[in-house]
Amino acid sequence: MHTTGLELFWFILIGFLWAGYFFLEGFDFGVGMLLAYLGKTDLERRALINTIGATWDGNEVWVIVAGGATFAAFPLWYARMFSTFYLALFILLVALIIRGVAFEYRGKRPSVRWRRSWDAVITVGSLVPALLWGVAFGDLLKGIPITAAGSFTGNLVSLLQPYALVAGLATLSLFLLHGALFLTLKTTGELRERAHRAANRIAPVTGLIVFAFLAWTWEVARVEHHAGDVPGMIPTSALLLVVAANWLNRERIAGWAFAVTGMAILALTATVFLTLYPDVITSSLSPAASLSIAQAASQPYTLRIMTIVALIFAPFVLLYQGWTYWIFRKRVSLPHEPGALADQTERS
Repeated sequence: MHTTGLELFWFILIGFLWAGYFFLEGFDFGVGMLLAYLGKTDLERRALINTIGATWDGNEVWVIVAGGATFAAFPLWYARMFSTFYLALFILLVALIIRGVAFEYRGKRPSVRWRRSWDAVITVGSLVPALLWGVAFGDLLKGIPITAAGSFTGNLVSLLQPYALVAGLATLSLFLLHGALFLTLKTTGELRERAHRAANRIAPVTGLIVFAFLAWTWEVARVEHHAGDVPGMIPTSALLLVVAANWLNRERIAGWAFAVTGMAILALTATVFLTLYPDVITSSLSPAASLSIAQAASQPYTLRIMTIVALIFAPFVLLYQGWTYWIFRKRVSLPHEPGALADQTERS
């Protein structure tokens, strides 16, 4: 079936929403995963949480919008994806829920044991989504055992195929690096130094994993009969940007290092969607069972209405979120450090 302009527009827009989610929530996940490693005391861990305290819940709105846009623009894609990944998405959703609860409840009691327990929940609640989002998109690319009627013939274990696990490790390591570089921008003193050293250690490992994922993705695109051709400069740039971020961090050019890692995340997401095109789900059983953009799309009238609404309201949402980051742009310092900020972001 032929893909229309509106269908292609919404496929690109959904890719943009996922890229925005991974860029913004990526460093949130990274901070959460690094919480116990970088924060040696309760006060330090509280300062680390405060770096994302004002924005983490707003960043999660992107995945809600991405899911809602998929449901409205490509209902068949939404239905097959959520029925196929039902158990995996349930685990992911539980992780996101307990992570949000941990942010809210951590400061409810002064007990050290209480706070350490919630800190562990934040770490697990950040690590699981960082891994599983990559696994899910890896499965979409490599192929899942789904019939032409949309029936999933596999199980949770079959989704943990080697390529998907490498994709999960790629997102996890990138988010770790992204979070460490974010902390070099948002903390001061010893915390900032620890984040700088952590980024130096994480970057080479991230580069190796991203290289392995991109090389395997090229093979998947060649063998798994994807019709779309991925411009070589996009996946190559993702790897080069990780290398550049490592160099910039070592040279202590923190702002550019963080921005470059964010661009690497965007390039990796673009690689995934370009490789997936013109399909939205690849079947490992038969090419004929794969679901294309045209097959999964809503009616043209629905897409036209959605486009008008998106063009009207999206700029306001982007401006509001940009304003939020501007308001909370200052660094978070410990009380004994010069120019320390008040603890204004963790709810008590």
